[in-house]
Amino acid sequence: MSNALAEENIVSSSPFKEGLKAGIPVAIGYIPIAIAFGLLAKSFFIPEAVILLMSLVIFAGASQFIGINLIIAGVAYWEIIITTFILNLRHFLMTASLSQRLPKWTSNKELALLSFGVTDETFSVSSSQRERVLQPSFVIGINLIAFLAWNVGTWAGVFLAMGLPASIQNSMGIALYAMFIGLLVPSLKESNPIVVIVGIAIVINAVLYWVIPIEFSTGWMIIITTILTATIGVWLFPKEEGEDDE
Repeated sequence: MSNALAEENIVSSSPFKEGLKAGIPVAIGYIPIAIAFGLLAKSFFIPEAVILLMSLVIFAGASQFIGINLIIAGVAYWEIIITTFILNLRHFLMTASLSQRLPKWTSNKELALLSFGVTDETFSVSSSQRERVLQPSFVIGINLIAFLAWNVGTWAGVFLAMGLPASIQNSMGIALYAMFIGLLVPSLKESNPIVVIVGIAIVINAVLYWVIPIEFSTGWMIIITTILTATIGVWLFPKEEGEDDE
């Protein structure tokens, strides 16, 4: 009997299932945003197959919204590629940071799968975990539920949501900001260094937007803010010795 209970506890606490649970807030936040994306693309008469493939293959909300607008504006394809590439340069930083918390035995196939599923929100959830070493299956669980929610939302936006009142359609975009706040507040309560780092990021981003006499794109502002904030954060809060021994 005791062995059966032990096995049940092991199964119920598997890293993959824990990852699915941890990713639920992201999934809930993604659905209305994806619906809004589907609605927007459909309103511009983008073919349904193209809309669905964008969510299935690209899986990057900001890039998809910008890509749709650039397509409608008649921008050349190579300009769309360069714009979205610059916008997503921050993913190199996120995946590089996340790779430092994965076990050394993580295979290249797992790394490739994990990197595809990393978004701003899934990275936030993964990086905010207390455990120094993250199991690949845990991160896959977070990424998978987010990926499924984004694609389900896109389908709903393309095929189901056109009948919703305009007020509800327009209000869906606020869910993204609510989700970020929901992910950030618990970390702020538990860690003073995170409070300081968030404050630094806000100040740097504000300086870039209002003070520096150069107009940066959203992608470049995110990249510059991330690099400067991370550099200052490492200097202010260096890792204690022995932290990487796990």
